[in-house]
Amino acid sequence: MAAPKTVYTCGECGGTSAKWLGKCPHCGAWNTLEETVAESTGGAGRHRFQALARSQPVATLSEIEAADVERTPTGQDELDRVLGGGIVPGGVVLIGGDPGIGKSTLLLQAVDALSARLAVLYVTGEESGAQVALRSRRLGLDGKRVRVLAEIQLERILATIEAEKPAFVVIDSIQTLYSDQLTSAPGSVAQVRECAAQLTRTAKAGGAAMVLVGHVTKEGSLAGPRVLEHIVDTVLYFEGDTHSSFRLVRAIKNRFGAVNEIGVFAMTERGLKGVSNPSAIFLSTHGEPVPGSCVLVTLEGTRPLLVEVQALVDSGGPSPRRLSVGLDRDRLAMLLAVLHRHAGVSCMDQDVFVNAVGGVRIAEPAADLAVLLAIQSSLRGRALPRGFIAFGEIGLAGEVRPAPRGQERLKEAAKLGFSAALVPKANAPKKPIEGLAIHPVERIEQAIDIVRSL
Repeated sequence: MAAPKTVYTCGECGGTSAKWLGKCPHCGAWNTLEETVAESTGGAGRHRFQALARSQPVATLSEIEAADVERTPTGQDELDRVLGGGIVPGGVVLIGGDPGIGKSTLLLQAVDALSARLAVLYVTGEESGAQVALRSRRLGLDGKRVRVLAEIQLERILATIEAEKPAFVVIDSIQTLYSDQLTSAPGSVAQVRECAAQLTRTAKAGGAAMVLVGHVTKEGSLAGPRVLEHIVDTVLYFEGDTHSSFRLVRAIKNRFGAVNEIGVFAMTERGLKGVSNPSAIFLSTHGEPVPGSCVLVTLEGTRPLLVEVQALVDSGGPSPRRLSVGLDRDRLAMLLAVLHRHAGVSCMDQDVFVNAVGGVRIAEPAADLAVLLAIQSSLRGRALPRGFIAFGEIGLAGEVRPAPRGQERLKEAAKLGFSAALVPKANAPKKPIEGLAIHPVERIEQAIDIVRSL
């Protein structure tokens, strides 16, 4: 009897190779090829593809009836914000995060809240039913209408979904499942891809909303092939430091809502609770204004957030360091060059450390002005006035460029009690905002002069 034919599959991209190579020829990753048994393509497979190849009816786009999707709230306001308003029938959500970050806790709370209105099913492959029950009791959940299945075989899970007909299903986690159709071990590229595809087809065909929990790699990205992110409707990342009580859920893909939305949660003894005013997390509670601190109004999806940017400038000797936490380090070096060239503020012999308070990551260039003002404040040893905010992008020519949705940023700052704002001239409101003094600027040197005069 001939030995089964083997191929080598990349653990990063899912590409295959006939022989083992140190470097994947498809994605270039090193030491990611693993030996797997090649799937046979017998007569049954040919007949299946012939059936799929039959002509299908084609519709005209303008004649297709389309209505807004119905959403069901999960009972967690912050999670609903990230999802775009709630779960969608037939929608598949992939959520990933570090071990112990709170993925299972959040989903168990959502399942319990949804069970009052929908038929729900919680499939656990990493824990037993007793462990799930213990967590439910610790969180103070009712659990009377939550159906639980401890299983890792895909075919049994699909049969249970067919029998129970739930409207909401949680799979915790996709890396623990395996299909009898494949010979590879659970968690392999082939198993993850096949199980996710089968579950997605089941969700679309039956109209059940489904959440897949995914593991993450050491780099923080979702483990498994990238196709896993492409076949689902929504991809969420659970972020946060396990030593902190605050967690962020960030949407990086959403076919039913806005991307880059975030939900903010606080870990308590009774599970995860939504934070209604997340700006309070990212603002320090100084008794008096301190040098090197400036408050920025940033945008996370559709939500304006106030974040404190801190800078520390200290003598660094012949090889000064440039270190940033939560901001782009290369952009920091560029901003320091602009500050020197156009505003006459030199930090060539100084160590410069910049930090975004609260562990938030700021990617938008609208943080440039606040970063430079914090650096100038630390260098001069003079604190910015109380109730002062700033935002705006800095160009290489020293100009202050406008930030998107400036009116919403200013209204959020005024609502939280801030009294002075330094903004790009293009973002200056046509009508005054009550309680907020606006200082529009066009260039960085003009901004520095205004700050010195305040």
